[in-house]
Amino acid sequence: MLIIAISAIVLSILAIIFAFLIFFIDKKFKVEENPKIDEVQELLPGVNCGACGYPGCRGFAEAIINKNSLENLFCPVGGNETMKKISNLLGLEIEEKLPQIAVIRCNGSITNAPPKVKYEGIKNCSFANLLFIGESGCPYGCLKLGDCVRACLFDAIYLDKDTGLPKVVEEKCTACGACVKACPRNIIELRNKGPKNRRIYVSCVNKEKGVIAKKNCNVACIGCGRCVKVCSFNAIKLENNLAYIDYNLCRLCRKCVEVCPTGAIIEVNFPPKKSNLIQADEQINTTL
Repeated sequence: MLIIAISAIVLSILAIIFAFLIFFIDKKFKVEENPKIDEVQELLPGVNCGACGYPGCRGFAEAIINKNSLENLFCPVGGNETMKKISNLLGLEIEEKLPQIAVIRCNGSITNAPPKVKYEGIKNCSFANLLFIGESGCPYGCLKLGDCVRACLFDAIYLDKDTGLPKVVEEKCTACGACVKACPRNIIELRNKGPKNRRIYVSCVNKEKGVIAKKNCNVACIGCGRCVKVCSFNAIKLENNLAYIDYNLCRLCRKCVEVCPTGAIIEVNFPPKKSNLIQADEQINTTL
């Protein structure tokens, strides 16, 4: 009994000593956190998607306070409105950014790029990408297994049943970039929404020579260069058999769309062009 009593006393004394040590260390090395971090965090969307480049909204708020600047710091989900609120709170200057949206740069649908083989395996694009080039034979095309859909936190992308391709819901897309990172084929790109949500882009990332690319997909870019020649704004470049439209330079004239022989260039949210006959009739009516 004496041994038990002594052990209990010794353990109690040790517990008291350690408690004092912990209390002292906590007071001595306690880091005072800036209360502004909480205020900034409250202004953020709170989805913790990591699109800002930091681990969650808390990490982004800490980065803003620590840098005391909004330079190169932006929340895509909250957009300019959220950044303005943070700017007003902290008295910092911001540079407004044009709204962006995720764009699927592949038009290799079931119709345009008919499957030559059938994939039976794990429904995961990253996994399938390691095994084969794709059902259509295009080594650059969409694998249609939905990694981008699962990565989206906003239900802004889904697989179209008719085409098999992912489709972006414009009203829901926040340009967080999660789908871009999830795609092993790099066919998803963030691009400016454009005035009135109008955009023009090459819906193909195939870098094979035109003849080979066309064998696997009817609407593949064949690198003919016609779009480059017709563009008056130097907005289109042709590299590695593939045309690319710089959305910062593009003026949405649509000339490139008209001359593309395969239909690889997509125009979004434009009104249908009037035929020459209709235009002629309108000119006559105006003259009369």
